[in-house]
Amino acid sequence: MAAIFTRPGLAARMAGQLLDPGPLDENLRSGLFLSGIRRTGKTTFLKHDLIPALEQRGALVVYVDLWSDVAIEPAELLRASIRTTLADVQEPGSKLMARLRALGGVSLDVAGIGFSFDLEDVGLPDGVTLSEALTELVDRTGADVALIIDEVQQALSSKAGSDMLLALKAARDAINTRPDTPGHLLFIGTGSHRAYVAELTSRRSQAFAGAASVPYPLLGSDYVEHLHTRLVQSDVESLPSPPAMLAALERLGHRPEELLRALRLLTEHRGEGCDPDDVLAIVSNTLRAGAADIELHKLERSGPLAQQVFERIVEADGEARGLYARAALDDYTERLGRRITSTDVQQVLEELTAENLIMRAGHGRYAITDQFVQTVWAERAQRAQRTGAVLAAPGEID
Repeated sequence: MAAIFTRPGLAARMAGQLLDPGPLDENLRSGLFLSGIRRTGKTTFLKHDLIPALEQRGALVVYVDLWSDVAIEPAELLRASIRTTLADVQEPGSKLMARLRALGGVSLDVAGIGFSFDLEDVGLPDGVTLSEALTELVDRTGADVALIIDEVQQALSSKAGSDMLLALKAARDAINTRPDTPGHLLFIGTGSHRAYVAELTSRRSQAFAGAASVPYPLLGSDYVEHLHTRLVQSDVESLPSPPAMLAALERLGHRPEELLRALRLLTEHRGEGCDPDDVLAIVSNTLRAGAADIELHKLERSGPLAQQVFERIVEADGEARGLYARAALDDYTERLGRRITSTDVQQVLEELTAENLIMRAGHGRYAITDQFVQTVWAERAQRAQRTGAVLAAPGEID
């Protein structure tokens, strides 16, 4: 059994919606953004599932990870990936050309494809624009081009990155609005910073305002069954049941690496006569508290007002409005013993957004970014309320 868990059904459906959209999927041509917390398998899904599914349907995929080298400007990472794809198309013996010919339906010259510009000039101020280069790529290959940017929110870290997104929007509009276009430009962005990813599609000032933004589909029972089968085949002793493993996965925020860590601890420290399901629950609860602490320490560093604002959102079931209304300001002032202004709250909201703890859900509305962190915070608050204690700092409650 393969070590990597793949999701071919999900990838096939997504590829079909992108390349051959029905009436309800046509907005995907404006862009698709997948957001989810780190270490839940987004990049693995892109590389092992979605990219192969798109390529099997004849799409030409350009992939770039903006976290692959944070020392390099995001716009330059993208330009390098596009140049590499253009160079592969020019090379008649490249794997890309062989794959496109094998798929059929795409008319490609045996000698490769030549372009009317120098590849080194692509995206430079005095060179050919990204829109011109990608338009010619679509026209010469007759194929759909799927541009996938992993950790797309990194583009917002610089003016050059923001300009890059505007350039890609211009390319999308130039290609996709033509009535006789031989192919389309599809934009797919993924990101771990849900607040920033959401803003890319919700704020009118952003290049891809109005594009589709959906949460990344988390791993569930199918992944657990796959993992359990592998463990059985590897003769791992004292295994917990699949339902117990699924409960642990959910408890750990659907992070597969954390589940594997819990299972290793279980096998290393199991005792005779102990129920593996019970032990896994204890281990995963311990790891869960530690994983939440990493995020909640950010909240602690932001100060008492930030904690009050965060708690107010949690109490509103994870999404709240009126966080700097008069009633809210009076409540903060009473709790903290000092006058709190709307400017104070707005500054805190910006800090919490930058820390990826909350996200803007609409005009005047804010939501908790990670349901896992929200649940742990609420549990600790309830526990402190029952004991009459002040809510402890991260790490003080197990």
